Amino acid sequence: MEISTIGLDLAKNVFQVHGISATGEVVIRKALRRSQMLAFFEKLPPCLIGAEACGTSHHWARELTKLGHEVRLMPAAYVKPYVKRGKNDAADAEAICEAVTRQTMRFVPIKSREQQAALSLHRVRQLLIKQRTQLVNMMRSVLAELGTAIPVGIVKALQMAREIVVGESELDLPPEAANVVAMLAGQLLQLHAQLRKLDLRLAALQRSDERARRLATIPGIGPIGATALAASVTDPGQFSSGREFAAWLGLTPRQSSSGGKERLGRITKMGDRYLRQLLVVGATALVRYAKQKPGTVDPRFVALLARKPARVASVAIANKMARIAWAVMARGGVFERGHAPMLAAA
Repeated sequence: MEISTIGLDLAKNVFQVHGISATGEVVIRKALRRSQMLAFFEKLPPCLIGAEACGTSHHWARELTKLGHEVRLMPAAYVKPYVKRGKNDAADAEAICEAVTRQTMRFVPIKSREQQAALSLHRVRQLLIKQRTQLVNMMRSVLAELGTAIPVGIVKALQMAREIVVGESELDLPPEAANVVAMLAGQLLQLHAQLRKLDLRLAALQRSDERARRLATIPGIGPIGATALAASVTDPGQFSSGREFAAWLGLTPRQSSSGGKERLGRITKMGDRYLRQLLVVGATALVRYAKQKPGTVDPRFVALLARKPARVASVAIANKMARIAWAVMARGGVFERGHAPMLAAA
């Protein structure tokens, strides 16, 4: 019988295939080595292939689409309920095959190689920032044990690291400790220089990308946030509204409603944690500007800050920024201060 739908459980070396016919009968259950993948699917007539969205899924989705198949990626959390009993590769492939046929299933758009390359810059930058923080904390702890305190802030830590490296520091340290601190300071400066290069590359990417340029017009979104949003959101049309996009980012309250009684809690924190973090950090900067220079930000933000604590206001502003970002991506144009939304027709 001809295969109409395939559930593909992706892995590093061994892939599991579960195929069914148009009537739902199981046609094939097979494990494939990595070298057998493309040769196997080349022989098949065009069919629907489902897979869980993961690190390598976009690559395989692009390759299988070139062979004429329709590939749909799904979040792993949405596939999990279809696993019947014990978990193994064959059961996962069967669950994927069942989930991909559901009419209400939500799918993940396939990213291009260029989008993944742009996101790799963000992932590396995030890793280097963590490593820089670790080096600063280690240098602080070593010096604190010997009676020297580095002032708060990354700028002060970098300044002291430069003084140590060039020999202008007046620290009175034992030889062993001096060698350790000098090594940490050298690594810290080298890491910071690499971060600066990444920031310049992201700024250049933002200038060359049309969607990122439009996103950067939104207050609170700079080159980092603009390029991350442009690379992460393949198709903004998959969201019906800005509210749905904000919910996808986990910036809406968690519901626990029942019996007609509405109960709202903290934000769900679902979706891409990195995008949500960038939006909240940008909103926090707007809150700081609202306190220092109220005339530089939207008056609604100033009024919100007067009613709510700063952290609550930051999340609410991040939610608003996400909605504006969706409108810019889905409808085109740039951010316009004081723009009034079009009223629905009566």
